[in-house]
Amino acid sequence: MSNGYFYFPQPSNEPIQQFLPKSKEKIALKNALSATKKKVIDIPMYIGGQEVKTGKKKEIRSPHNTKHVLATFHEGNATHVKDAINTALKAREQWANTPWVQRASIFLKAADLLATKYRYEMLAATMQGQSKNVYQAEIDSTCELIDFLKFNVHFLSEIYRQQPISGAGMYNRVEYRPLEGFVLAVTPFNFTAIGGNLPTSAAMCGNVVVWKPAHTQIYSANLFMKILKEAGLPDGVINMIYVSGPTVGDICFSHPDFAGVHFTGSTGVFQNMWKSIGGNIHKFKTYPRIVGETGGKDFVLVHQSADENAVVAALARGAFEYQGQKCSAASRAYLPDNLAASIKKKLVQAVKSMKMGITEDFTNFINAVIDEKSFDKIKSYIDNAKKDKDCKILVGGKCDKSKGWFVEPTVIETSNPKYITMCEEIFGPVLTIYTYKANEFEKACDLVDSTSEYALTGAIFSQDRYVLEYAIKRLTNSAGNFYINDKPTGAVVGQQPFGGARASGTNDKAGSILNLYRWLSARTIKETFNPPTDYSYPYMQEK
Repeated sequence: MSNGYFYFPQPSNEPIQQFLPKSKEKIALKNALSATKKKVIDIPMYIGGQEVKTGKKKEIRSPHNTKHVLATFHEGNATHVKDAINTALKAREQWANTPWVQRASIFLKAADLLATKYRYEMLAATMQGQSKNVYQAEIDSTCELIDFLKFNVHFLSEIYRQQPISGAGMYNRVEYRPLEGFVLAVTPFNFTAIGGNLPTSAAMCGNVVVWKPAHTQIYSANLFMKILKEAGLPDGVINMIYVSGPTVGDICFSHPDFAGVHFTGSTGVFQNMWKSIGGNIHKFKTYPRIVGETGGKDFVLVHQSADENAVVAALARGAFEYQGQKCSAASRAYLPDNLAASIKKKLVQAVKSMKMGITEDFTNFINAVIDEKSFDKIKSYIDNAKKDKDCKILVGGKCDKSKGWFVEPTVIETSNPKYITMCEEIFGPVLTIYTYKANEFEKACDLVDSTSEYALTGAIFSQDRYVLEYAIKRLTNSAGNFYINDKPTGAVVGQQPFGGARASGTNDKAGSILNLYRWLSARTIKETFNPPTDYSYPYMQEK
C-alpha cells in the first residue's frame, strides 16, 4: 500500500571523467584492466533465480588481442528460451503489482552501484570485451547507462502523473499498466548502455523480459546483470539467455503471450522480425509492440560557408571513434569544391596521426573491430574501392588480423555519388567523400536525401543562417537526429533523444519519455458519484 505520491525529479547527466595522468580514476581503471587478465570467468545464463550452465561453452576473446581469452559463456537452446518465457510469465503478476516507488528504487540503486562500486570494472569489461578506448567506454558503459536508468525513472514519473480532467459529479483517472505478456529485448554489441537500457526500460514499466544480448557483448552484459541482482531486481523479471537469433525468434514470435520486442541491430534482421510477427498476429493475446533502432548511413553535408577546421574535427571523430561501429557514425560526406581540397588535406593529416592498437594503451585512438566477420566485411568494401575506377583511397586502407581485428581508418574519395560505399551501411572505420559544385547546394541536398534508404543521423556545416534553415527543412525526413555544426554522433540521454525513421527504425527515441510509452498500456477509469436512476433525458420533456 502506498500512502504518498512518489515523484522522481529530473536528474543531471552523469559527469564524464577525463582520466588525466596520475588521476585516481586512471589508476583505478588500470587496476581493473589488469584484473581482467588474471582470471577467465565462466558466464552462465540467468533464468529466474538460477545460473544456468549448459556445458556448451564458447570463448570470449578481446577483439584487439585475439590470443587472450577473457571468459567462456554457456550457450543455450530452444529449451532455455521456453524456460525463460515461462519463468518471466510466473513473475509477471507480482512484478506488475509492485508499487512504482519500489520498482524505481531498484533501478536507481543499480545506477548508484554502477557509478561507484562497479564503475571501473564495467569500464574494463567494455574496453576488453568490445575494444573501446577509455573515453568511448566512459561515455557509453558508465555515463550513458547511468543516465538511462536515472532519466527513465524520472520520465516514468512524468507519465504516471499525467491524468485527465474530471467533470462535475465524477472522477476520472488513468492507470498505466504493463503489457499483457512478456517483452523480448534483443541488444547489440556496440553499446553496453543499449544492452542495459532495452531490457530495463521495459521492466521499469512493470513488464517481464527475456533478454538476448549479442554474443560479442556478453562479457559486459553479465556484469550488468549482476549489478541488477545486487540492486534487488526480483528473480524472473529479466532473464538473460545466449541462444541463436533464429531460435529465439521462432519461439518468441509464435508464443501467445508475446507482447513486444525492443530491438537494436540490423535493418534486415528487424524486417524479418516484423514479417514473422505479422504472420503470427492471429496467435497473440494482444497486438505486440514492435520497437526497433536499426541501421544508418549517416551524412555530413558541408556548405561553402563552413568552418573547415570544424568539419575536419567532426569527420575525424564522427567517422572513426569506436572504429565507426556506431549506427550514428559519419560514413558519407559531401564537400563543396571551394573547400574540398583543404578539408581533405587536413583530414588525411589527422587520420595519419591516429594511433591504433590495444585498449590498455590510452594513447591509442583506434582499436579493433568487433570480430572476424565484421573485419572481412569491412575489408571487402575497401578492397573493392581500391579496384574501382570511380574511387581513390586518400588514407588508410590496410587491414591486419594477425593479432586482432584491426582495420585502419580509411577515407575513400569517389566521383560517383551513388557509389556503394555512399549507399550501404559498412559499420566500420570507412568514410566516403564526394565533392559537389559549391553553387549547387540544393542539388547536394537532393543527393543526401535520396542516396540512402536510412534516416538515422546527419549533420550540416554552415555559417549562413539562411542555408541552415533551408537544409533543416529540405532534409526534414533524412535524419531523426540532425546536427548543426557538429558531428552526427554522441547523443546524450535527456538532451538528444535518439532514433531515426525510414530503414533506420521506428524512431521511438531512446533516452526520452516517448520510448517508455511503448511499454505501457493505459486504462481509463471513470467513477460517477451520483449515477442516474432514470434512463430519460431532459430534452424528452414537452411540458
